[in-house]
Amino acid sequence: MSDVAKDKAARLLKKRGSVSSLGSHEIKPKDNLNKPKDSMSTVSYIDEPGHHDDVQRPAVQMENTYHLGPMRRFPVATVNNILKDVLTSYLQEEKYEAELCRQMTKTISEVVKARVKDLMIPRYKIIVLIYIGQLNDQSMRVGSRCIWDPANDTFASYTFKNSSLFALANVYAVYYE
Repeated sequence: MSDVAKDKAARLLKKRGSVSSLGSHEIKPKDNLNKPKDSMSTVSYIDEPGHHDDVQRPAVQMENTYHLGPMRRFPVATVNNILKDVLTSYLQEEKYEAELCRQMTKTISEVVKARVKDLMIPRYKIIVLIYIGQLNDQSMRVGSRCIWDPANDTFASYTFKNSSLFALANVYAVYYE
């Protein structure tokens, strides 16, 4: 990464805050005295294959609730507002630079995931995908296939454009029984 792109990315993150210092959306550790951890998240990047293959994750054990569906539906409209807010605040004044956008996809996905997890919707696994590209008279089609239960699983999506770039954000919410 060039020094100019690194400096600009550092200034943007300092100006807007990193994932762990998001102002009103801070990620705070929960006090778990004798409670097993029921949620674990991982971040994987296409450009860094296999960097987490050697890390062993403990198996997550959840107790049976004997519910056939979620107690509370996933709030798609609220998540759409989160996507709109985050993409607009991070990308409104940005010009397309490949290295900067590469870092911004990672940062934005972490911010979105943290804000969605702050909604505290139990038993949903959250998957966040961010695409950023240059606006240059081209087209792009993004397709996805998922095997899921249409009664309980859902997604939220938002598209953002400014004068030099476009961004597409998808949040998939998969209910875990």
